[in-house]
Order: sequence, then C-alpha cells, then structure tokens
Amino acid sequence: MTPAAGAAIPVSETKALSRREISKVIWGSSLGTVFEWYDFFVYGTLAAILGPLFFSRELGETGAFLASLATYGAGLVIRPFGSLVFGRLGDLVGRKYTFLITIILMGVSTAGIGFLPTYETAGIVATLLLVSLRLLQGLALGGEYGGAAIYVAEHVSTHNRGHATGYIQICATAGFFLSLVVVLSTQYISGPDFKVWGWRVPFILSTAMLLASVYIRSRLNESPVFVRMKAEGRTSSSPLRESFASRANLKLILLSLFGAVAGVGVVWYTSQFYVLIFMQKVLKIDLATSYLLMSIALAAAVPFYVVFGWLSDKWGRKPILLVGLAMTALTYVPLFKALTHYGNPALDLAMRTTPVQIASSDCKIRMFEGPQNDCEKVKDHLVANGIPHTVVPSVQKGTTVIIGDKKIEGLDIAQMKAALTAAGYPASSNPGQINRPMVVLVIFVLLLYSCACYGPLAAYLVELFPARIRYTSLSMPYHLGTGYVGGFMLYFATLIASATGNIFDGLYYSIAVSWLSVIVGFFLLPETKGRDISA
Repeated sequence: MTPAAGAAIPVSETKALSRREISKVIWGSSLGTVFEWYDFFVYGTLAAILGPLFFSRELGETGAFLASLATYGAGLVIRPFGSLVFGRLGDLVGRKYTFLITIILMGVSTAGIGFLPTYETAGIVATLLLVSLRLLQGLALGGEYGGAAIYVAEHVSTHNRGHATGYIQICATAGFFLSLVVVLSTQYISGPDFKVWGWRVPFILSTAMLLASVYIRSRLNESPVFVRMKAEGRTSSSPLRESFASRANLKLILLSLFGAVAGVGVVWYTSQFYVLIFMQKVLKIDLATSYLLMSIALAAAVPFYVVFGWLSDKWGRKPILLVGLAMTALTYVPLFKALTHYGNPALDLAMRTTPVQIASSDCKIRMFEGPQNDCEKVKDHLVANGIPHTVVPSVQKGTTVIIGDKKIEGLDIAQMKAALTAAGYPASSNPGQINRPMVVLVIFVLLLYSCACYGPLAAYLVELFPARIRYTSLSMPYHLGTGYVGGFMLYFATLIASATGNIFDGLYYSIAVSWLSVIVGFFLLPETKGRDISA
C-alpha cells in the first residue's frame, strides 16, 4: 500500500519502493529544482539589459555591465551561507521540508525583482533593493541543490544512482533553458517595450511556478535513509561541528571543492552563460537570434546529463568527470575562435587583417567607476562594442588609436567609428552571414563538456559523505565551487578580456581552474561508485 502523500515511509518499507514511486521522487524533485534554477538564472539571462536600468550612467557602458554581473555575483556570494543554514536544517529535520522552504524563499524574492523601481526613478535605492533580493535568491539556492540530489540518491538503488541523479543535473540547464524561452517569448510579445516593462514579466511569472512547485513538493515523502537514521537514533545533533571539526571530513570537503566542483563550476558557466554573453556583447548577434541558437543547442544537449550519469554507473564517476574537464581545457580557445568565425565572419576577418592598437602612457580598467582619461574612454568604447585591441605603452602624452595604417590622435569617437567601419569591423553581426548550424554545433560541443563533468557530480558528492552530515558536507563545496569559482567566471573573464583587449583571454580563467581540478582530482580524490550511502 502506498503511503499517504506527505507521510514518512516506514523503515520496513524503505527498500520496497516501486518503479512508479521512484519516478515520482525523481520527477517531483526535478521539476521543483528546475523552477528554482529558473528563478535564479533569469537575472543572468537579462544581465545585459538590467545594467543600464539599475545602475548610474556615469559608470559607462562597460562599468554598468560589470556592475550588473557583480550583482549577479551577489547571489553567488551568499550561496555558501545558505548551504550552512539549510544544510544544517536538512541534516537535523529532514530533506523534504528543507527544500520546500528554499523554494518558497526563492519564488518570493524572484517575483519581487519584477516589481522594483529602476535607477531613473529611485536612484541608489533601486540598486540596493535589487542586490538585497539577489542575496535572498542566493540564500535559497544554497539549500536547494544538496537537498534535491541527496533526496533522489537516497531513494534509488546503488547501480542506478548516477542515472537517477543525472535528472537533477539536468535541472540547472533546464532552468536556464526555460529562462531563455520565457525571455525570448516576452521579448517577441512586448517588442520595443521590452526594455521599458517587458523585462519584468519573466520575474513576475515565477509566482505561478512557485505555487506549482510547492504543490509538487508537499506531496513527496521523506528520504528513506533519513527516516531510517531517525528511527535508529543516528541523526547528527550538530551537523556543522561534525562536518568541519572532523579533519577527515574537512579534507574530503576541500578535495571535492578543488578536485571536482570548482572545475565543473567554471565549465558549466562558460558553456552556458559566458557563451551567450560572448555572442551578444562580442559577436554582436541580436538577442533574439542568440537566445534561439542557444536554446536549440541546450535542447539537444540536455539528455546527455542523464547519459553521462548512466555511464558513470558503468565506468565510475572520476573517469567521466575528469575527461570532461581535460577536454574543456584543451579545446576552449579553438572552439570560441570557431564560434567567432561562424557567428560573425566579418569581425573574424577584420581582427585578423586589421588589428586595432591604442598607444598611451596611462590606460586602466576601472571596475566600479567610469573612464577617467582619453585612453580609458577609447578603451571603454572598444570593449562595449566588442572590438579586439591591444594597448601599446607610449612615452608620449596623450592617446593615439591605430587602426591598420590609420592613426587617430586623442578622443575622437566619430572618426574612430568611421575608421573601424572602413577597416571592416561590423557594427553588428549580419544575420545573412551567420552560419547557424555551425554555431549551434559549436555550442552543443561546449555543452557536451558540461554534461560530461556535471552529469556524474551529484552521485559522486552524495557517495563521498556520510549520511548523518551529508546535506551540510555536500552543500558547502558545491556552492563554493559553483557559486564562487564558477559563478564569478562571468565577471573575471569579462574583466580579463576587457583589460587585455583580447576577446579570448577571459577563457584562460576557466582553463586554469579546469586543469587544477584535473590534477587534484586525478591524484587525490577517491572513486566512489558502488558505495553504501546509508551509513
């Protein structure tokens, strides 16, 4: 007899779940997690639009965009703190009720962004409110992933753990995909008013998703492993102390952070968010086209999270994960060069035949203030328009812009624009020249790397830590690695590329972190496939 909705599964029945009940666990957990990731990622999807709406124009185009990315980062900063709060709660009172709380907090804070005033009407208050709601989103997400991954893993058999938790790994990408679809649809419906009021709709829609998610999760049963532990009196009374005061467990937390999660984090953000920003800001592909191309590639790639999770049940977690990381480190730059070639052939030709140089004795990138001198204003214009360039040190005072064989003295934006046009630098990508099938293929390959790294990760982390402190111990390295190291990839990659002027230099942040995880993971992390996770 199936237990009533919401009732705990008796200890005697924890090993007798039917296939239908397992499917309910997987899909119930996954759908709620998809909605929660949608709430978190819809801001990132709209980052390029929200910058000018919530930050002062005095920051300049590059400064406003960097500030928008930094605000996205505010949600990332708080995620590890959310993992402490909700991880402890999950180990004390149970998996189910903890991730029910997180989804309510996420839904309310996301809907709130849709009702915020802009900087033009409320000034700095609008900025502060936006940052505050992003912090609440990050706090909620800090307790979500661990709860969903553990909940599913603790219901399924050992030989099916990678496959089953692969569905949880789909959720982040599915949430991102859903945010793209909603934003694209809203943009189509609202037309030119999208930047006026249409951007609010994707946030407000989260209210409906919140109600659906609460309904789904309220009907799920508690994890059988947790039920058994509680019945046997084996639950932890102090999950935080047991997780971090134990030298052996702390070692596992640190090794999993640097040997797996940090690398997976940068790969995930590079293949999904950074590639989208790269298409829009550098290749100057319009929003609708870039969202559409990204959505097609995402739809094709999503099933491979489950495929690689299933393969990890056969071949082990480490081989799949580490090969994926190594492939990204080896091929990122060639793949992004291919993306440039197929996405904006005119830009690719111009940057190879007519390089742009700035000769100046004083030229900096200022993160949270506007450009101060002619060189910085020229550089800000070039970065904002996705023009690759190099800065050449000069003993002469003043600034000289060199475009091929043409020299422009001082700050003359109009003359510089004319010279760039004459040199073949396009103001935007020509829709007729975009090789759409090849762009989708390149993005698909990038996403495939993400699937290989991310697919086995949930099963690996669940198997790495003991049941009594699993929620706390798993959540911390995950949110440090994906939230800090991975999440700030967008900011640091943009900052590096802006500072050097080379549109591909930002990728070396991801490449360096990927190699770090490959080395640490290969030599120091254990294989976990087949472990008993009830202990």
